[in-house]
Amino acid sequence: MTGAAAPEEGRGRQLFARPVTFLTGAVSMDGLPPADLPEAAFAGRSNVGKSSLINALANQRQLARASGEPGRTRELNFFDLAGVIRLVDLPGYGFAKAPKKAAERWTRLTSDFLRGRPNLKRVFLLIDSRHGLKASDEAVMKDFDIAAVSYQIVLTKIDKLKPDEIEAVVAATAKKIEKRPAAFPVIIATSSSKGDGIDELRDAVAALAPDFTG
Repeated sequence: MTGAAAPEEGRGRQLFARPVTFLTGAVSMDGLPPADLPEAAFAGRSNVGKSSLINALANQRQLARASGEPGRTRELNFFDLAGVIRLVDLPGYGFAKAPKKAAERWTRLTSDFLRGRPNLKRVFLLIDSRHGLKASDEAVMKDFDIAAVSYQIVLTKIDKLKPDEIEAVVAATAKKIEKRPAAFPVIIATSSSKGDGIDELRDAVAALAPDFTG
């Protein structure tokens, strides 16, 4: 991790000890839950490990299910965390069959949600640590900056790298976001399979739910 001070340690583990349940899959803005709870969204390229990370956070194996064909998910999947905060699984982007049109894979629904959801506190933007930021990621980050949508980089699959490689990708990523206005400066490096960084990410989510008292 690098950048600003970390949220209160241990608060996230207390929060995620509570039930996490699937709420709904929205295919239109009319299908969104009421904007009455803070929400934390998870975004990333297809195959970045988004479903695995959400499952690791909730300590459940099949809470979030990966699409059988990458890049085809077109729903916004909402998960309720004990009536305190919602997690939102956004459609993946940048499937390899259409790399030059990666940004177009964000559906109109996703774009409208990101720009117009008043209770959206932050987007956790997942980046495969083995590959670092790609052009499609930077295009999405630019959209976030323009729309003033707060986002935080979460590196995934760090178990595939050596410690010095992890340090290098964290440093390179930090340099690329240091001047981006909507980027939260703390980078979280995670491994869903090994549990690395999961408690740190839980703490970051819990910090977005001020009414949670532990």
